[in-house]
Amino acid sequence: MSEKLTEQEKLEKRMLKPVNKTAFRALVHVANALFKKKYGVNFTYADDIKPYLGTSYVVVSNHASRIDYVFTAPAFWPDTFNFVVGYNEFFRSHLAAILRVMQVVPKKNFVQQPYSIRQMIRIVRAGGRLIILPEGMSSISGANQPCALGSGHLLKHLGVPVLYTKIAGGYLTAPKYNLEDRPGRVDVTVGVLLTAEQISGMTADEIQRYLDEKLWHDDYEWNKTARVKFDGHGRIAQNMHQLLFWCPRCGEDLAMESEGDTIRCRKCGNTAHVNEYYDLIPEPGSEFPETQRLWFDAQRAHVRGLVEQEGFELREHVRLGTLPKHGFLKQQKTSEITGEGELLLDREGLHFDGTNGGEPYSFFIPIKHLPTYGMCTDVSRFYTFVDGEFNEFYPERESAELWMMATEEMHRARGGLWRDFEWKK
Repeated sequence: MSEKLTEQEKLEKRMLKPVNKTAFRALVHVANALFKKKYGVNFTYADDIKPYLGTSYVVVSNHASRIDYVFTAPAFWPDTFNFVVGYNEFFRSHLAAILRVMQVVPKKNFVQQPYSIRQMIRIVRAGGRLIILPEGMSSISGANQPCALGSGHLLKHLGVPVLYTKIAGGYLTAPKYNLEDRPGRVDVTVGVLLTAEQISGMTADEIQRYLDEKLWHDDYEWNKTARVKFDGHGRIAQNMHQLLFWCPRCGEDLAMESEGDTIRCRKCGNTAHVNEYYDLIPEPGSEFPETQRLWFDAQRAHVRGLVEQEGFELREHVRLGTLPKHGFLKQQKTSEITGEGELLLDREGLHFDGTNGGEPYSFFIPIKHLPTYGMCTDVSRFYTFVDGEFNEFYPERESAELWMMATEEMHRARGGLWRDFEWKK
């Protein structure tokens, strides 16, 4: 008797097709009823998109938050779309069925995956439409990260028009560091990014750079002018220290702590409060950048300096999470703990030495092949793929963002292809 297929094997044997129009439109109706008024979603059209409706095209957007489906698909009503979504989401019980029914494309983020590319091509060639969030992961800082490598090549190969949404207020509604939504207002600009003719006249690298330029948005900077109040339920700074771990006054790493509307340094007492506009308000004598995004960038510069030091390494004991071979993850988990060990980052790459499933387990990923990690939900843990298999790391310290930044900056320092924005140099 042949062995039963695993969920991963089943997933990668599926041949996808354009989504069922009736099912998709029903889902949009439900999303609008539940969320449009709650989140204060407004659509503004920078271009006339009517000539494109009913044709085959791709929509790209800045990846503001975990609820971007609410801020993208309804803008193009009545057109229907196949979304492209992180591979691991297909193994979570509350999402598994709907993702399959809606013909969603599974994508292993930040690694090459020919299967997902073939399915996107297949859908477009069949007259369908895609919604792609080319950053690959929802915003960590409140602003964009550079689009994933290969985004320009994909759009060049598809050769169809590219429309866009630019989401303002989405991150402040659902920040990466906290899973509790904070309703306020979300302004979505809709337009035409590139015609098919423009794409044919551009190189893949030019398209990649154009995506980075045109999708850039900083929610904190936006709200300096918009002045939208977001309901943080009295906990607007809760867990912010997991993201902003470096003290901008004393320079200590992993020294920040946050609770309620307050973030402070345990070492030097540097303290700020966060109001309903997400303004950082330092206490007398304390020192902070003007916004959280500027703090994030200053923190990155600090980590870049660490990485440049001779002999730099980052080492930590972690629990290891993997995806189930059969069945799905329950209670909204993102992996099941199957091992533990020591994770090490150095100038050569990422090393793991430990156990998985009760057996010895180790791996090494060269730093040039590791541009960044994924974060499934918040900033408490991070993941990558090892020989195509999902590995999620739960560090002992609240250090996931330190691992993220150190790996990105080491990748760049060692000649990796995933670079920071040109204008930040």
